[in-house]
Order: sequence, then C-alpha cells, then structure tokens
Amino acid sequence: MKKEKILFQFPGAFEEYRFEKLHNVTFDSPHSGSAAVADEIAALIREKQAQGASCILGLATGSSPIGVYQHLIKLHKEEGLSFKNVITFNLDEYFGLKTSDINSYHFFMHENLFDHIDIPEENINIPDGTITLGKVRTYCKDYEKKIADLGGLDFQLLGIGRTGHIGFNEPGSNINSQTRLVTLDHVTRFDASGAFHGIENVPTKAITMGIKTILLAKRIVLLAWGVNKSEIVQKAIEGVVTPQIPTTYLQNHKNTTLVLDEQATSGLTRIKTPWITGNSDWSDPITQCKAVFWLCEKSKKSILKLTEEDYNQNGMSELLNKEGNYYDLNIKMFNRLQNTITGWPGGKPNADDSKRPERAFPEKKRCIIFSPHPDDDVISMGGTFDRLVAQGHEVHVAYQTSGNIAVSNDEALKYIEVLSDTSSDERQYSALREELVNKEKNTIDSISLRKLKGAIRKRESLAATRYIGIPDHQVHFMNLPFYESGKVQKNPPTQTDIEITNKLIRSVEPHQIYAAGDLADPHGTHRICLNILFDSIDQLKSEAFMDDCWVWLYRGAWQEFEVHEIEMAVPMSPDQVLRKRKAIFYHQSQKDSVMFQGSDDREFWVRAEDRNRTSAKRYRNLGLSDYQAMELFQRYKF
Repeated sequence: MKKEKILFQFPGAFEEYRFEKLHNVTFDSPHSGSAAVADEIAALIREKQAQGASCILGLATGSSPIGVYQHLIKLHKEEGLSFKNVITFNLDEYFGLKTSDINSYHFFMHENLFDHIDIPEENINIPDGTITLGKVRTYCKDYEKKIADLGGLDFQLLGIGRTGHIGFNEPGSNINSQTRLVTLDHVTRFDASGAFHGIENVPTKAITMGIKTILLAKRIVLLAWGVNKSEIVQKAIEGVVTPQIPTTYLQNHKNTTLVLDEQATSGLTRIKTPWITGNSDWSDPITQCKAVFWLCEKSKKSILKLTEEDYNQNGMSELLNKEGNYYDLNIKMFNRLQNTITGWPGGKPNADDSKRPERAFPEKKRCIIFSPHPDDDVISMGGTFDRLVAQGHEVHVAYQTSGNIAVSNDEALKYIEVLSDTSSDERQYSALREELVNKEKNTIDSISLRKLKGAIRKRESLAATRYIGIPDHQVHFMNLPFYESGKVQKNPPTQTDIEITNKLIRSVEPHQIYAAGDLADPHGTHRICLNILFDSIDQLKSEAFMDDCWVWLYRGAWQEFEVHEIEMAVPMSPDQVLRKRKAIFYHQSQKDSVMFQGSDDREFWVRAEDRNRTSAKRYRNLGLSDYQAMELFQRYKF
C-alpha cells in the first residue's frame, strides 16, 4: 500500500474541517486503523527492497502501536514480508532500566515485534538506558549521527501522551531539540505508575529523540485510540503551535497523518459541535439531542427555558426550521430525556412500557452483569445491581478476569503471614513468602503467587455479592486466559476466551446483559473484555434465546456517557448510595492504595459517588427531577 491510500483528501465540504491544522484519518476501530498503518509500512519496506535499499523506521512503544506490530508480524508469517533490509530506531527509553526489566522499551520491542520477525539484531537501535551519566551526551550525539548517516528516517511512528508529549519530549521541549536525556513530567510518571507498581518506582529520567529529529522524518504517522485521548488530540489538531503541547509541532511537518478511532476524534469541532461548522445532519435524532443539551450547558439554562434567540445565535436556526418552533422542540427534548429515567432497570411489571427504557415482560428477568475486573460491577453499577436483586430478578455476575495483577505484594504478604500464623505447618507457605520478601521490582509473579492474588480478589467479590444478596452459584469467575500474562500488557484474546463467554451466556439464556462500555480504560482490559463479549454475541445472535436479550452498557471509574448517549438512567436514594459504598469496601485490596487508578488519584468509591452525583446534577440542570445520584446506561443493539 502506498501512502496515498491513507493520505487522502478530507471527505465532504472543506468548511467542515476549517478548524483543523493536522491531517487526520478516522477508522471504526484501533484494529482497522493499525492494519492500515502496518500495510503502509509494509509497502514502504517492499518498495525499498525493490530498490535494493534499506528502510529506516522510527518506532514507538506504549499501547497505541501494539496493533500495528501485531499486523506486521502477521504479514511476515502469512505473506512472507521480510525485515532483513529494515533498520529501526526507537524513540526513547527509561534511564536506569536494564534491558531485561519488563518495563524497559528494549523488553517491550522484542516481546511485541523483534522476536517474531527476521530483522537482523544489528539493525535494531534502542536508546541504552544503562549508559553512565557521564557518557550520555556523547551517546546521544552518536545516536543522532547514526540516523543522519543513513539518510534520516523514512517513516516515524508516534503515539501521543496525555500531556501532548511525543517520544519523551515533554511540555516545554524546544522545536530544535535532538536526542538527549530528559526529566519526565509528573503526569507522564503518574500515568506509568501502574506498570511500575507505584509512582515511586517510575524512573525520573529518560533518553529520547528530539523534536527536530522527529520532524526530519520523511513521513510521520501518529496513532491515538480512545476517548481518553480525545481532549489532547483536539488540542494537537485545532490548537496553536506551542511548546506546551509538543504534538502541535507536527503542524510544521508536510507529510504527517494522525490515525484515530472514532472515540479519539470525539473532541474535534466537526464531531462534537458540527452545527458550528454549518454541517449538521438535523434529520438525525442523536444530533438534535446533542445540540440541544450542548446549548443548555452553554447558555446555563434548562431545556424548557431555551428561547428562539438561543437557537438562532448558536447556529441552530436550521433545526428550528425543521422542527417548526422552539417551544415544541424544547418539549420534545425534555420528554426524550425524562423517558430515560427509571427506578425499574429490569422493567416495571404490569406497566405501559412504550416510553420506558426496558420491557415490562417478562416480569422476572434473568440478567448477567459482566465485570472486567472483580469490582467493576459494584463500582460502576452497584446501585442498579442492588435494585435488580431487590426487585426479584435472577442476577448472575460474571467476573471476566482474575484481577490478580492489581493486588500488591504487600497485600499478598499479609495474607500469607495470616495463613502461616494459623497453620501447624508453615512450610507450605514458605516458598510464597520467600518470593514476596525477595522479589525484585518489575518482575513477573510466579503462577502460584498469581493464584494467591486471584483468590484474594475472588473472596472479596463473594463478600460483596453476598452483601447484595446474590447466591454463590450465580457468581461466575471466568478467569479469561488472555489476562493471565502476569504483566500489565495482556495476551491477545483468542477463540478460547470467546468460547468461555459463549458457554456462560448459553447456560443462563439472559434477558439482560450488562457490560462495561468504558473504552477509556488506561490498560485496555475493559476494551478487550467488551470486544470478547461482542464477538460472543455475534456468534450467538442467531440462537433463539438471543431474540429476547437486550444488552446494556455501563461505564466505570474512567468516564461517563454524554447526556445525548444515555438511554437509561437509574436514580439512587441516599441509602442506596451508602449500600453501594459498602459493597465497594468489601474489595479491601483495592482500597486506600490503588495500583491501577489511571490519571485520577481519588479512591474508586469516591470517584463513583462523585460521578453518580454529577450525573444527577446534569439531569437537574437540564430541568429534570432532583435526585441524590444516578447510574447511566446505553443500549447496544446487535
């Protein structure tokens, strides 16, 4: 594939893109976007092979490029793509990490690409994080010179950090910077803290290619996936060039493309507020809702207080022309939102359900709540969970992964010592205790230790589900194999994961499935679990019982649905908020010091309550009833 196949002109009217200063292409998923980029790289490699020349690639690490590397490996194994003429230069490396450290980028690149292709070892260049401080300057100059002597980078692959950094060029980096030792931003270190089991273990420095080095590449492709990248993507594409957001320097490069999924583009003006560009499809009910709720927020008015002037002054006169008048439109939008509210998430028996989110029949439903980790169920929908049980539905909980990696060594050691204190034979626990006491940082837990940590989370989950009132036989620990890598980065999911899911769904034949639709999960487990479930549903959808099955998506600790996306809102009383809090507290290993809390340092129960309270406030501000808290859902239609 030549670059023209990805570097195409913007579709539609140019006016729609007038705020954008960086070329970007949107794909329906990270998988399809990654495949397109890998195909472009493969075409470049083959083109260079035909010329008898080397192909000089600049490579990135992190979760964003993994899909590209997986597709390149597939092309190598299935189509014979050779990498013998490829010379690679990695963007960066943590300073002070050995190459054997599982968090080193040397380890990452070999595990995710180099060990699976035929690239000569001497053609691999990754900054050496073990170089002594006194030799760093010379080393960096030599790294830079080696790239230049080869004629520069033919292709540079990039990701983007939450601060807008590319490589480890943090905010404030100069446009003329070259390969050098840098001090890492606190936000960057905080975002990496999960993989290092605490921010105190994250290196404070790194070696990175400079901005100038990157901009000298003949072709640059930057990858960004997920709604958690949407804000920084919007600033990079639509903002002014500034050292405070180093990605904006790419606006000065004439052959750069940002490859994004739909969630990553959600902050762009033409997506978030298309009426500002004059390019709205007012026949789309979702666009109508999105626009009216945005107008309420902008004007600080509730729905029924919006005026004709509000609409006309904010690019929505065409909407009024279509709908007739602002008064009828306001009532339509108010009723639409009001009809999402229900205290009966399983459907209200013997009631008119024509304007309710859920069906009245069958009166008692079989439900499966899929929980990626052994606490997402109560954190994300604990109030709804409690209400489903109280209203007599047959509720099953399916914990998709063991969650063992999120249990700290200190927590595991505490359990081992308790067992030792109560055992007549301490020897049976001595090996595990010795591993925990002598364990080096950033090493993989043994299988025995992972089993212990998984057991801790299992028993915490059962304590929580018993509190809510679920019989133990309706709690399912799926232990999906993809998760069991012992590392933050998981194995690729396989049909085995899907078959385990199929078996459970067939055994229950549910009327309702609840699943985590939280695609901003920083470490990807939520996204993988959701994709496995979707694949399972796709394989089962022709079976008769699936005709009566509805799928509801909830969101977890990382994000919440936008108002126009909500199709069911379950209000919670003050007592229910407290019951949800207590259910979360049963997960003691995840309390106080959370290993994977992402960019938010609040405890999960605090996050959950604040989010639920904010959701209720958003409804109140739009003119709806005043509730203590709300949990929100969106229906997935398969």
